[in-house]
Amino acid sequence: MVHNPRAGLGCPAAREVCVSKSSATSDRPWSSTAPPGEFRPYISPEESLKEFTIRAVVLGALFGLLFGAVTVYVGLRAGLTVSASIPISVLSISILRAFGRSTILENNIVQTTGSAGESLAAGVMFTIPALIFLGFGSEFTFWRIFPLALLGGWLGVLFMVPLRRQLIVKEHGNLVFPEGTACADVLVAGERGGSFAGRVFWGLGLGGIYTFLMNTVQAWTAQPENRPSWFPGASFRLAITSEYLGVGYIIGPRVAGILFAGGIISWLVMMPAIKFYGQIAGNTPIYPSTIPIPQMTPDDIWRSYIRPMGAGAVAAAGLITLLRTMPTIISALRAGLKDVRVEGGGSASASRIERDVPMRWVIVGSIVIIAMMWVLLTFHPMQGAETRWYQNLFAGVFVVIFGFLFVTVAGRISGLLGNSSNPVSGMSIATLMATCAIFFVAGWTAPNYAVLALMIGGVVCTAAAIAGATSQDLKTGYLVGATPFWQQMGLLIGVTVSTVAIGATLNLMNKGLERYLPTEIPVNIQSLPSGVKIERDTFTYQGKNYALINSLGSHEVPDGEYLYDPATSKIEYQWAQGIGSDKAPAPQARLMATVINGILNQRLPWRLVLMGVMLVIAVEILGVRSLAFATGSYLSIATTGAMFAGGLVRALVEATTKKKDESEASPGALYSSGLIAAGGVFGLLGIIINLLQDPEISTRVPQWVTSIFRLPWRPDLFSFGPKLLGPLAVSSLFGIIMFALLAASLFYFARKKLD
Repeated sequence: MVHNPRAGLGCPAAREVCVSKSSATSDRPWSSTAPPGEFRPYISPEESLKEFTIRAVVLGALFGLLFGAVTVYVGLRAGLTVSASIPISVLSISILRAFGRSTILENNIVQTTGSAGESLAAGVMFTIPALIFLGFGSEFTFWRIFPLALLGGWLGVLFMVPLRRQLIVKEHGNLVFPEGTACADVLVAGERGGSFAGRVFWGLGLGGIYTFLMNTVQAWTAQPENRPSWFPGASFRLAITSEYLGVGYIIGPRVAGILFAGGIISWLVMMPAIKFYGQIAGNTPIYPSTIPIPQMTPDDIWRSYIRPMGAGAVAAAGLITLLRTMPTIISALRAGLKDVRVEGGGSASASRIERDVPMRWVIVGSIVIIAMMWVLLTFHPMQGAETRWYQNLFAGVFVVIFGFLFVTVAGRISGLLGNSSNPVSGMSIATLMATCAIFFVAGWTAPNYAVLALMIGGVVCTAAAIAGATSQDLKTGYLVGATPFWQQMGLLIGVTVSTVAIGATLNLMNKGLERYLPTEIPVNIQSLPSGVKIERDTFTYQGKNYALINSLGSHEVPDGEYLYDPATSKIEYQWAQGIGSDKAPAPQARLMATVINGILNQRLPWRLVLMGVMLVIAVEILGVRSLAFATGSYLSIATTGAMFAGGLVRALVEATTKKKDESEASPGALYSSGLIAAGGVFGLLGIIINLLQDPEISTRVPQWVTSIFRLPWRPDLFSFGPKLLGPLAVSSLFGIIMFALLAASLFYFARKKLD
């Protein structure tokens, strides 16, 4: 998981903010990093301020919906996420102030509740979409995603309750929690909230206009590209979106450069090499491709050969990251297990700032989660993935055991190194490998057990992602003097509400970006090739009935889902779902499917996977942290190139201002947060418009909806850019010029000081 890799790296050794409260302690400066013997919360335990109010919870829930959806959109496309805590904090200060005087504790509840959506989204989108790659794309629905995300979110919040005192209170001064400390500083400096929020709104406004004109109006191309004839197999391309520019600025030039370096190796070294040496093969396809290399486009080479190599690279980098943090993991487990006592509930504590959710809630909640997992798998199984009741009970128990293990690890690593270093992908891979190894020994290797393993890994991954962010939120609350009980309640509410947005966004992107590609492949349905199975007997498309078949690891049929016509005995269409396409590659989810399929079925192009592993080992020997490089080698160079442009803007800002711009509350970071939000919101708007223009939408929605909105809409209703601008609308040069103007706006606002 690459999660805001620069977060917290530039935190000063001590932050002091002069306060002017009416309390007796207001006559001396407050410092978020004061040593344990001298530290005091900003709001003393004796003070009673408005905290868990209706407006704070509602606003936090709305932010959870918004940033949860945006995180899913950006994460599926870019393969990484950035922290939303600081933007939510500054927006909360500004918005609540507009409705009357707000307290710092109210703003803290908004930030705590809202940030749950962003962290929950990261855990869900890295795992659950693997259902599509395992051949259960037709089962990838909202009601499959929602309960798994909810169970993982609740598990992560509940298991952080007994760990709070050990990690947050007792380890104050040892565990810095950089994002949580930075967020506390922003809340304390709340009188500057209007200026902070204004910078976010500028990014949201300009980025929104840019994204709407590019995606919906189609005033210029979203991906300028050049495939030079003098360099066959290579493709120079750039995905000129506002969110990639913003992400690149926030992660900084070094991490963005490492990501881009991975893209260069894949797209400008390996792919031309494959094209060059592949000429020897003539018209003979080389596995895993079913197309001869001389006939392959750069995209074909990327899908067939680079993706398996990238999956091997990401898996190796994730495991190396996990091994590197093993001493921390061991110490975290020792400290966590030692501190988990019944007295940790603290429900009868006399002090407001020591009041946690009762420990019995955690115990009962864990039992309920096991029961809900069992009910979900037993009484609402996926078609073709049914398992026995005792196997489902085993899965529920496994979720709780692995959940506690990795929640403890995630909380401590986040405290030491920041949430950016939380190895969620590595822990998820470890969970899947352990689970699949047990399944393999037990002889549970059928596709239904692959789904069961993914369910376990998905819930654990979500719990670990939530725990890393929750620990930062609880640290913020400890510093400002919040009541832990109300923070934990806010987190539970935020998780529950944002799960709706996350499930809906995943489903929306999968449907909105799907395509049916004409593909003729003769298939004998009575004797299917190895790796090909019937997924559904009846599948209707354009009024015609087909059989839906799935291919995974077959030498005869490329991986994917296909519509088979019994009358002609041929595959007629490939059902290319939105998640997994070039617009939403979902690298981590594909990696999870690769791990599961590789262990249980052993159908992998192992030589390609091992090439990726060896590449990562070489990079590590060179002294470069390989996770960002591996992610870049998997993603399209269009994505990593655009993020590198954002990193270059930041390097230019730092060079011209003679200072490092490393704070999450810096002018450039706030404007970039607005750009990211704009790209996500208006990108999703474009997908919704595409769905409303679908000729078959009348068969998917009630008749009254079709009548009121006059569906389907004309395909050219909004996309009038080509008519107005003519050749400019498809010109790569014009697109690059517009992207350069957006980058110039980022440079301007990053150098402009906050008022």
